[in-house]
Amino acid sequence: MADTVNNKSLDPRLDRRGFLKGCTMAAAALGLSETMVPKMVEAATSAQRPPVIWMHYQECTGCTETLLRGAHPDLARLILDVISLEYHETVMAAAGHQVEQVLQESMEKNAGKYILVVEGGIPTAENGVYCKVAGKTAMDSLAEVASKAAAIIAYGTCATFGGVQAASPNPTESVGVDILVLDKPVINISGCPPNPVNFLGTILHYLTFNRLPALDQLNRPKFAYGRRIHDHCERRAHFDEGRYVEQFGDEYHKLGYCLY
Repeated sequence: MADTVNNKSLDPRLDRRGFLKGCTMAAAALGLSETMVPKMVEAATSAQRPPVIWMHYQECTGCTETLLRGAHPDLARLILDVISLEYHETVMAAAGHQVEQVLQESMEKNAGKYILVVEGGIPTAENGVYCKVAGKTAMDSLAEVASKAAAIIAYGTCATFGGVQAASPNPTESVGVDILVLDKPVINISGCPPNPVNFLGTILHYLTFNRLPALDQLNRPKFAYGRRIHDHCERRAHFDEGRYVEQFGDEYHKLGYCLY
């Protein structure tokens, strides 16, 4: 019984079929052909796993929860097979000063090599007093952790654009990561919550090609945000002709007119 529990229920690794399925899914998201899947798998399994430090600020942890609960394949296990998760408050067993020690040791050990993932907005009003972690404001914490990162991923709408905290009148003056970090590349993976495949695709692109994916004007990866649903909507022709639904259930709705 103990072996069964240890080998299956608690095994953090993904089986080969699930791993290949996840890599294929990521390749499709990146717009790569099936011929690139073996190269992506090789990069993910043979390269040294990139260290990742994951910080939380003004957020609800929904972005992490979505990633952890992904299935078919188990995205959380797949990502943990690809990266070395050095620090993440939600999944760590340690607490208090022990956690801070882990963070500092991880930063020093992996200085200039780790990927920083930020979840949550950063309040800037009154010198950032509205969000503190271990006695430090989110502003100071971000500045410290970002200074030694190789690259930064802002994960979720809060980290990318301030999120719901930034809604008018934005009393805490919450902002996204790229407003405060100007000397490092910041990749914005927006969404509330974001699609975990976009995160996985970004990491696998980095491992496979040794560079970050192409970004749009909002610093979002083009493979994930380069097309609008509007451009491929089955009702698009009605939009172009100015034919709109006036209320749900009316005759225009039944005819498939644009819902704009």
